[in-house]
Amino acid sequence: MQLLKKSLMLLGVLVVLSTLVFAVQQGAALDESVEESDPVPEEEIRVDPTYRISAIAIPEDLNFAGEAVPQEDPEIMERIDREFLVNTYWQSNALLLMKRAHKYFPVIEPILSKNGVPEDFKYLAVAESGLQNVVSPAGARGFWQIMKPTGREYGLEINDNVDERYHLEKATQVACDYLNKYKEKYGSWTLAAAAYNAGTGSIDKYMDIQQTDSYYDLLLGDETGRYVFRIMAIKEILKDPETYGFKVGEEDFYQNVPTFQVEVDTAVSSFAEFARNYGISYKILKRHNPWLREPHLNNASRKKYQISIPMKGYYKVGP
Repeated sequence: MQLLKKSLMLLGVLVVLSTLVFAVQQGAALDESVEESDPVPEEEIRVDPTYRISAIAIPEDLNFAGEAVPQEDPEIMERIDREFLVNTYWQSNALLLMKRAHKYFPVIEPILSKNGVPEDFKYLAVAESGLQNVVSPAGARGFWQIMKPTGREYGLEINDNVDERYHLEKATQVACDYLNKYKEKYGSWTLAAAAYNAGTGSIDKYMDIQQTDSYYDLLLGDETGRYVFRIMAIKEILKDPETYGFKVGEEDFYQNVPTFQVEVDTAVSSFAEFARNYGISYKILKRHNPWLREPHLNNASRKKYQISIPMKGYYKVGP
């Protein structure tokens, strides 16, 4: 038994020694391979000498909706600079905003103009949603991020079948009504924009505590405090992209597919079948009518709806 134990111990020692010898040999081989490998050419690791990350030159005549910005105030300029840097150097997002703006601004602009709302407010929609039908954690929806009670107060239909907060034209009209109401209350488009973001209750509270009626003098929550500056930065970048280093051409932008309207005043049992009748898919029908929220429409009241159908030739349907 003692002899067996000694033999096993000797065998264990030999295994350990063999492992160490192998590791040393492998290390030496690795060292030789490192020494013999060609060094990385210097030109391959050098940064492109033409590549530059630079500070942003802020325009000297910044304004929001015609209201001048107090650019002589260093605290204001720091906040402006932050938004220009963040929105310029988030290049992928900025490019997407430019592409979408080309598609949707022609829909938004005439509605703003008709309601006497400055054109700068189209950039508010960009700041709110990125020109997408998104849903906020609080439940605001659509390009203009309208809450359900507000939408219903201003005449939008919101139920399981239909949610007109996703109807771009109708939602833009509600935004105009809201903004005009805020402008009348505060006498300032800048405060109207801030109230759109934070609500009048918050703005009134801040104004009362701080005893000022200027957006630029108010100490606001982080989101609302950045809000107007962010809109202005987006405005300048989208208005003159080349100045901020973006090279985009007409062929790069998203295009709005022309549509015609079909009036529906009855129930629709299947929008998939409805779409096929017009030579399009269910997906394309919903893309052009995101306010239709279900695969069917009850319409017990026989209300008249206008459904957008894309012109023929723009989409390939089926194999």
